[in-house]
Amino acid sequence: MGRPLWFVAGAGVGVYAAARARRVADALTADGLRDRLRGWQAGARLFAEEVQQGRTQRETQLREQLGLRPTEARTGTPELTSAPDTQKDHH
Repeated sequence: MGRPLWFVAGAGVGVYAAARARRVADALTADGLRDRLRGWQAGARLFAEEVQQGRTQRETQLREQLGLRPTEARTGTPELTSAPDTQKDHH
């Protein structure tokens, strides 16, 4: 029973190694490198969009906390629309 088991194990490792080598060879072709570059570009674009969205959300939160005008109405120096609620008399 020992030899057939080792034969099957060896065959499985050989099939896996051949498939892995084929994938690596495909990745190193011009088309494979181009596909990989496009994937990285798409990932970078999605990351940049996420960062911009987070920045916009945080700016909106800060403007609300500080009582500043919304970003659509920005025309230069930010102005207070009212006194922030956090500055109540603490005497």
